[in-house]
Amino acid sequence: MLSKKTKYGIKALTYLAKREDSAPVSIATISQSENISLKFLESILLTLRKNGFLGSKKGKGGGYYLLKEPEDIQMTSVMRILEGPIAMLPCVSLKFYEKCADCPHEDTCAVHNLMLQVRDSALQIFRNTTLADLTRKKS
Repeated sequence: MLSKKTKYGIKALTYLAKREDSAPVSIATISQSENISLKFLESILLTLRKNGFLGSKKGKGGGYYLLKEPEDIQMTSVMRILEGPIAMLPCVSLKFYEKCADCPHEDTCAVHNLMLQVRDSALQIFRNTTLADLTRKKS
């Protein structure tokens, strides 16, 4: 299940990407527009800033803005920063692999093999989706 942190992070990034100018946007504006708790949003935006997705400007007219073009922000990167592992089990994770203590043979484990398929399907979608894709209206 997707955490609220990741859901709200994607919503905030999409809000910034949809803007016609690149001027900084206040946390309060994003919070109100996307119906996200101000305090929770502060934490999310700080994480995104520390990981190179956002820049910030202090003072009057300050706020957050995208550092990269929306076309250059893949959902795999956003997901890993906000959510952590994309895989549902550590034994199938590409970046956070851990062997399952209760499974002596991964290659014959039905759950492992199923979760590999789930991971690969999810990765394909996240790798092929950018922030720009999320801003386009579906017809």
